[in-house]
Amino acid sequence: MSSDFETFTGPDRRWRVPRPGGLGGLVAVIGIAIVVGLIALWPREAPPLDLTAIGFAGDTVRAEVGAVIPGPCSYSAEAECTVVEFLVIEEDSERFADTPEMEFPVEPGQPDLAPGDEVFLSVVELDDGTVAYQYADRSRWPLLIGLTLLFALAVVGLGRLRGIAALAGLALSVAILVFFILPAIVQGEDAVLVALVGGGAIAMVSLYLAHGYNPLTHVAAVGAFSALLLTVGLSALVVALADFTGLVNEEAFYLLSIPTLDLSGLLLAGLVLGAIGALDDVTVTQASAVWEVHRANPALPSEELFSAGLRVGRDHIVSTVNTLLLAYAGASLPLLILFTLSEQGLGVVASSEVVAVEIARTLVGSIGLVAAVPITTWLGSRMVPGTSRA
Repeated sequence: MSSDFETFTGPDRRWRVPRPGGLGGLVAVIGIAIVVGLIALWPREAPPLDLTAIGFAGDTVRAEVGAVIPGPCSYSAEAECTVVEFLVIEEDSERFADTPEMEFPVEPGQPDLAPGDEVFLSVVELDDGTVAYQYADRSRWPLLIGLTLLFALAVVGLGRLRGIAALAGLALSVAILVFFILPAIVQGEDAVLVALVGGGAIAMVSLYLAHGYNPLTHVAAVGAFSALLLTVGLSALVVALADFTGLVNEEAFYLLSIPTLDLSGLLLAGLVLGAIGALDDVTVTQASAVWEVHRANPALPSEELFSAGLRVGRDHIVSTVNTLLLAYAGASLPLLILFTLSEQGLGVVASSEVVAVEIARTLVGSIGLVAAVPITTWLGSRMVPGTSRA
């Protein structure tokens, strides 16, 4: 089948433009549908919620550890505690006069602070109008910013302009997640549609920014979106049949106070989002494999090109599925250790919602990845320029 592009020759150069219709036209239709979905589902305003009722602080301030004084606890002379003096810092980095003191028992799980450490304190307004502070957590911004810069330098150093484009795609993907997917689910929009539209937008943005507008990216995009459709549908079916409540961790119980939030819908979106990044990787790799096989042997007919690409895909999918499994297992390692120590039967452990959700996440995502391989390979074998039917 001929390419999605036509080549035109001018006096001093050659250039390629998209043909009308073809795979580029299908990508355009998908893109328009995603934009319409974004407009229709875009969250207009957040529901009015008082999160302070479930323990969230109304505000936080930065503070610096001034002094750390070990000694007996105020509530028991036999227990050992550490009294920490904090120096509260305003936005303009000028210290308040406030120097709150807090007592921490010396035991596992308590903060190990030293003078000069920067932390966040929650501001709690008491009934008499005075302000009290509670320890929230350490300030890890310097470390996170340093890691982000190191990551960006590594990507740009290897990918150069394409690396910059990939970072832009990453930033837009985070923006779609933060400003569309999460608020839309909180607002009570249909989780299946939100996951499909938001996931499709992330896939399209990341693919085209990183790899450009060309037939190879068209193949990867259509393959990714096709597999995404399957993943969303399968995720919705699994969530319904398994009767998941969505209460899989402590944070989920806090979300019960949001009347518009469907916890099972949030769970469904999590299943879908967990597979999107891997879908992009698999589809681009498969499309590239087909192009490279064709470049090595331009006379290879599309049927043989499909078979060759599929052989590459089998090796890739095996390693990718293993990566997904290990990623989810790593995130749930403390929980898995607790279940191991409980000495309960495998059926009991696997049926518990918190474990069953991770199993479903791995299997649903893996099925989507497996489906993406033949779809993308088939499309690539017929869209690569200059192929013929056997």
